[in-house]
Amino acid sequence: MPQGFHIGQVARETGLTVDAIRFYEKQRLLKPAPRTEGGFRLFSGQDLQHIRFIRRAQELGFSLTEIRELLLLQGEQVEACSHVRVMLIAKLGAVRQKIAELRKLERQLAADLKQCESRLRVRAESHDACPVLESFAEHTRGKK
Repeated sequence: MPQGFHIGQVARETGLTVDAIRFYEKQRLLKPAPRTEGGFRLFSGQDLQHIRFIRRAQELGFSLTEIRELLLLQGEQVEACSHVRVMLIAKLGAVRQKIAELRKLERQLAADLKQCESRLRVRAESHDACPVLESFAEHTRGKK
């Protein structure tokens, strides 16, 4: 009987789902795993490392297309390093942009919350419209 890891074992080892591993295979991020006579996939230790590489790249925000490129570069030496550097610079720029957007969102939400809390303290018994909802409506009307 051939030696290897069944897909359930690979899923447990990598923290992925069986469906995710099948998806990687379908997307050709993994070479098709050989099968047992019963049709079960058998993954090697190298396949396991490959899957962990893919998962780590996804955790760092790389798309499947970018991961495919990284996998192609993995075997190259110096040329690959300069190309990966360019990819990392672009990814870091995108992350910094997202952080700036999230900080702006955080400031807006904090300001809206402060406005709500102020209104509730001043007019606890009032049935006036919520100033934040009024602001949302005005902003929507202005975008037409």
